[in-house]
Amino acid sequence: MSQRLRKRIEETFGWIKTIAGQDKTVFRDLDRVGVAFTFAAMVYNLVRLPKLFASPHEHACRLPID
Repeated sequence: MSQRLRKRIEETFGWIKTIAGQDKTVFRDLDRVGVAFTFAAMVYNLVRLPKLFASPHEHACRLPID
């Protein structure tokens, strides 16, 4: 179970570093780096949001095929 949770966390940080461009930050102030990371994490959550909403509804709306 912990390996599954770790995989999800590592995927999040990997996305933030590669896609959101946080592998090398351009900011030098700790507060600005924190804001940039928080913004990147917020964008990651927005990207995941449709998938999170689709998952339970997809199974509930599926009708048995006769």
